[in-house]
Amino acid sequence: MKHYLSCLKGDTVKAIVLVCLAVGVVGMSYGSLAMAYGFPIWVPFVLSITVLAGASEFMFIGIVASGGNPLAAAAAGLLVNARHVPFGVTVRELVGKRGLSLLGCHIMNDESVVFGLSQKTPEQRKAAYWLCGLGVALIWPLGTLLGAMVGKLLPDPETIGLDAVFPAILLALVVPAFKNRTTLIRACSGAALSLAAVPFAPVGLPVLLSLLGLAARKK
Repeated sequence: MKHYLSCLKGDTVKAIVLVCLAVGVVGMSYGSLAMAYGFPIWVPFVLSITVLAGASEFMFIGIVASGGNPLAAAAAGLLVNARHVPFGVTVRELVGKRGLSLLGCHIMNDESVVFGLSQKTPEQRKAAYWLCGLGVALIWPLGTLLGAMVGKLLPDPETIGLDAVFPAILLALVVPAFKNRTTLIRACSGAALSLAAVPFAPVGLPVLLSLLGLAARKK
């Protein structure tokens, strides 16, 4: 491990550490929100270890807390994580071999993939991927647990706007993609379909119906 880390530049290691710390802050938000929604503390903590995918975890507890079917919430989470399929193809040389590949695939996330693919040499790519992946795998559950402990002292999430934290983060991440007209049309179409279905469809289903927006074409 020391051999791999020694090939990384100091700026890269610093960037990875800062990203992991930011992930921990989001994890605290997730844990606090889960507590405010009435989940027992073990639910967000176990999910943070076994799922290790923030977007799907936020979506799951949000849908279930709103009265949605857990199966629909899980399906929505799987769809959000569908991007991991092309991720896996892209980083297949970085995840390791045999038994180690199971851990390598588990720590695959947006951050580890970005850092891994952005390096110049194979050694640096592998080192950055594993350093970031393991960092997130450690910080995310710790942040979740800390946030859950603090969340017991907080009022309802709607009171302080805690329930809007992650949607705001996601919106900030996707806004740059709206420069592409086709992407903007499809995203808006999906959002319109989802909003139109809210009064009639069970909780969790409108999110899935939003995928129909992908059928929209640029005119």
